[in-house]
Amino acid sequence: MEELRHLLAQHGLTLVFWNVLLSQLGLPIPAMPMLVLAGALVAEGSMHVASLAIVVVVASLLGDVPWYLAGKRYGYRVLRTLCRISIEPDSCVKQTENIFTRWGPRSLVLAKYIPGFATMAPPLAGTMRLKFAPFIGYSAAAAVLWAAAPATAGFFFAREVDKLIERISAMGTGALLILTLVIATYIAVKLVERHLLIRFLRMVRISVNDLRQMIDSGAQPVILDVRSPLARDAEPRRIAGAVTVDDHELEAFAGRMAPDRDVVIYCS
Repeated sequence: MEELRHLLAQHGLTLVFWNVLLSQLGLPIPAMPMLVLAGALVAEGSMHVASLAIVVVVASLLGDVPWYLAGKRYGYRVLRTLCRISIEPDSCVKQTENIFTRWGPRSLVLAKYIPGFATMAPPLAGTMRLKFAPFIGYSAAAAVLWAAAPATAGFFFAREVDKLIERISAMGTGALLILTLVIATYIAVKLVERHLLIRFLRMVRISVNDLRQMIDSGAQPVILDVRSPLARDAEPRRIAGAVTVDDHELEAFAGRMAPDRDVVIYCS
């Protein structure tokens, strides 16, 4: 137990740095437990709160800035790539666009508390040509707010955290196995959800060539462009004859169409 305490006291900031950095780069590694532990170390006097804040901000920015620059350079291609590898496909680009459209760059401040949005927000900010200085300011504030809640909890419940560490220490390698199992189970569940979603989308999806053949054959499908205003501004090109419809208006729009018409919907 004393060896574990010494390790945390000596290398706590390093562990926090790498934990936050990897989580902000998009890896499915939870950072909250480490931040709670850091708060407990602050309460014990083994870590300074200013040092903790600096480490969290620097690590967070190192994780966010590459995605911001990629979004600025490559636009929506980066977001599509993230969606393909994300284990949160249901909270991908569309949710991020809706939040960003409603709140603007200020939404970055709370981005890290919203699943899916935390990963997509930096490249979307780059895609939307948000200037670098405001992005850094909003992202730094977001990192501080994001870390404040778990660190504060660890500070005020330092005794409970200490007891938990004692139990983990007593379990030895068993604790590591349990933690690994929990993380592996979480990732497995998300991957299954993603597989089921993609399989469903493939059942209802047609290719660009299929759509061209429908148009050339005279089928006259109704083509709906449901991209967000942000996406339409970023990529103004659209399929000829497509009708622009907001996603929340789809049901009402469908009610006005003839039931025998084929409907093709596309988004970002």
